[in-house]
Amino acid sequence: MTTLLYTHPDCDAHVNPTGHPEQVARLEYIKAALKDPKFSSLIRREAPLGQEADVLRCHPQHHIDRITDAVPTAGWVSLDGDTSMSPGSLNAAYRGVGANVDAVDSVVSGAAQNAFVACRPPGHHAETETAMGFCLFGNVSIAAKHALDHHKLARVAIIDFDVHHGNGTQDLLWNERRAMFASTHQMPLYPGSGYESERGAFGNVLNVPLAPNSGSAAMRAAYDNVVLPAVEEFAPELILISAGFDAHRRDPLANLNWERDDFRWVTERICDVADAVCQGRVVSTLEGGYDLDALAASVAAHVGVLMERAG
Repeated sequence: MTTLLYTHPDCDAHVNPTGHPEQVARLEYIKAALKDPKFSSLIRREAPLGQEADVLRCHPQHHIDRITDAVPTAGWVSLDGDTSMSPGSLNAAYRGVGANVDAVDSVVSGAAQNAFVACRPPGHHAETETAMGFCLFGNVSIAAKHALDHHKLARVAIIDFDVHHGNGTQDLLWNERRAMFASTHQMPLYPGSGYESERGAFGNVLNVPLAPNSGSAAMRAAYDNVVLPAVEEFAPELILISAGFDAHRRDPLANLNWERDDFRWVTERICDVADAVCQGRVVSTLEGGYDLDALAASVAAHVGVLMERAG
């Protein structure tokens, strides 16, 4: 079995204003790290363009129209204080959607064991009708709905270890009893959601807030004692990961103070659960991570584990 890596040059054409943390260099550093010979067995695919029908699984037509109509002919347009679009942003967003859909198809069909989607802009803050937090479309939520509706899976779980709460994923899947959303995140921190009391319409949301500066020990205890047992009990047929690397101690936007080896550890533990309940089927998607060197090293550790599990 193999590990798939998805990216596309269009994702470099999503250009944020100068000084914005979600910059083109994020992908440049990741792609450079994954050129190391130890990643030579990765199956590299260009991310296909997603279709409007894919996005409509989670977002209404007027949200798509609003994003489409906002695309500038030059420079940038601000959707909010954090979220901007350049002329290439819409195609980049559709590449992220298309890569997630194709990755689900490949992993569910057995053509690959697992996959990592290295596309931008990220997606886990995009709510049903609102682009926010650098995000336009809910890539991972769209992947989950595709797996459930197109492939007729009974249950899908999303595990989000980005340092920020995935409010968009929570919003998009709040009423979806077939999808479990489990998130660890720093609190207090943007976007201000992710309390333990937020449980979803069917008890399908699990939020585990972590205190600033809590570090590796608190994170590992949260996964071993709370998150992973709950995911295993849910028994998903596919696990999706919102893989944000901004909990790293060097990241400028937060301070959970994880190390590179923590990302390796949490990936190994997620894969352990995937091996136990869903034949090791995992699709992981890039979310945050804004210190470029820490991002590249942490992604390399994460993808390395996926490759090891794929054999």
